[in-house]
Amino acid sequence: MKTFLKILLGSALAGLLVYLYYTEVKPVVIFGLRSDYAHAIPFQKIPEGLTSLKAESCGQCHREIYDEWKTSIHAHAYEDPFFQAYWKKDNNIWVCLNCHAPLENQQPTLVGEIPRGRVEKAVQKPNPHYDPEYQKESVTCAACHVRDGVVYGPYEDSAAPHPIKFDPNFRTTQVCQRCHNVVSGPAQFYNVGPCGTYSEYEGKFFMKERGFICQSCHMPEIDRPVATNGPIRRGRQHLWRGGHDPDMVKRAVGVQVKADTVSPKPGERVSFTLTVINAGAGHKIPTGDPDRYFTVEFFVEDRGGHVLDHQTSTIGRWIMWQPAIVELYDNRLLPLASREYQFTYQLPAQAEGLKVKARVQYHILTDKQHEMLQTQYGLTGNDPYRFVVYEREFPLSGDLAAALSESEQSATLSRQPEGTSCKAGAAG
Repeated sequence: MKTFLKILLGSALAGLLVYLYYTEVKPVVIFGLRSDYAHAIPFQKIPEGLTSLKAESCGQCHREIYDEWKTSIHAHAYEDPFFQAYWKKDNNIWVCLNCHAPLENQQPTLVGEIPRGRVEKAVQKPNPHYDPEYQKESVTCAACHVRDGVVYGPYEDSAAPHPIKFDPNFRTTQVCQRCHNVVSGPAQFYNVGPCGTYSEYEGKFFMKERGFICQSCHMPEIDRPVATNGPIRRGRQHLWRGGHDPDMVKRAVGVQVKADTVSPKPGERVSFTLTVINAGAGHKIPTGDPDRYFTVEFFVEDRGGHVLDHQTSTIGRWIMWQPAIVELYDNRLLPLASREYQFTYQLPAQAEGLKVKARVQYHILTDKQHEMLQTQYGLTGNDPYRFVVYEREFPLSGDLAAALSESEQSATLSRQPEGTSCKAGAAG
């Protein structure tokens, strides 16, 4: 009887500790709260001289910028199918809106006190200024440029039909920090946080020697009138291409392939070395969402396309999500770093028609995660969640030398310096 009571009391205590851990310690989201993104950007009124805060109103004068913004992931951060599915998985918790629709004007509730930093316990009340149509504009113009009835920008000598003010932060990385440097919370042991692109930024070469900031690659410079009939001046394109854009990813990644022999013969062993280089990103690759990763693959195929051998390696982060979040391993590539991947194959006596295919792919999430979001959380659309960064075929015959030479020439051309255009990347 005493043994039974001890077991019962022990089980009850263990249950209580588990309950307290999940309700009072471990956050319900995969990040911690920092004061600048724990709340929405405060309610903004329409600056005098404008008719609306909506992007279309800004586009009346800033047409080219408006057209660029419409094509960006910022303009679709709220309606993005991946966000909507993941958000549903997280029970549509309010805090995610603070980056995906960051203005208080765009949010259905006003969030007050957040007891002990637990988002599920936040005090909320209906927002009388909520505009559901405005919410769909996601990271809209006013999210960055409007504060207290004034339009802020990067110029000290602007003239406009509305109040304006120069903000030096637009010429630094600080303007990106709020949403691209999400930190860890209690019981979360990431190396740099779940989405720590800002803190990963490499400041020695890219910033000090080349003078790059985030905008150098993600908002390329352009000379044009900033507003209709305005003077031509140097500004930036409002594109923000990044991890969802195949061309942007390809420009960051350099790939070289070499072989230990250029004339493999039947019965011999041939070894290939594929080198992946973070040639053009000022942060680790991949970056952002911890689900993202690269695969480096080698295939041996016969004349009919049948796969005779296959090898896969992964570049990314390995994270344990329960009962605590622990980042177990991170082999992502630092800026300007490289890594070699080797593949060896024993040629058979009859090797005619055989070829090695080398491929590097970028994945926003795994096939299993994609299927889970589709079947359980209503993921819609046909947005690509993986794409090929590099792919080439190398015949296991006398033609191998020519294929290797062509690959090397193409890789060299892709790495030619082009000023500060950020173009450096993969061949193929």
